[in-house]
Amino acid sequence: MTGAMEKANGTPGVNFIPLGLFNHTPAHRLLFSLVLTIFLSSLLGNGLMILLTFRDPGLHTPMYFLLSQLSLMDLMLAATTVPKMATSYLLGTRSISPAGCGAQIFLFLTLGGGECFLLAAMAYDRYVAICRLLGYAVLMNQRLCLHMSTGSWLLGAADGLMQAAATLSFPYCRSWEINHLFLCDITISSII
Repeated sequence: MTGAMEKANGTPGVNFIPLGLFNHTPAHRLLFSLVLTIFLSSLLGNGLMILLTFRDPGLHTPMYFLLSQLSLMDLMLAATTVPKMATSYLLGTRSISPAGCGAQIFLFLTLGGGECFLLAAMAYDRYVAICRLLGYAVLMNQRLCLHMSTGSWLLGAADGLMQAAATLSFPYCRSWEINHLFLCDITISSII
């Protein structure tokens, strides 16, 4: 039995098969349309927020810079799972390679973790704006905002890399079918 597990683990060309949420029924088409509408609204809203922040000189403040970074992370976070899910549904292909799954886990966790660190930076910005009002311009300068933003991205990437590596390092010995809404998630480790 151990030999069969090792063979399944090391077999090239074996892909994960997400069972997903959508089948080709009218009710599932409605759900798919709803998910696609929300996805497009998210892309449009976050894209407009980024564009507005960089085009309007009145919004070149630390708060709006951090808010534009949050919008960028949200935009990318939505783009890590929904397009693959949509193409899988539309084309009827329901598989993802282990490398693709690992990349999706890494990006999802990087952006999710980065958002948490960025929200902490935004909380600090608001703290300084409220409690240190007279020194706000000195304390929250452009350089500090850039450092906080870069730190959020890097800490999120470190978090994503560690968790993705840990998840994908476990031997996989069960069925290659994943009962998930979107393709690969950190909870894949619970079925490994």
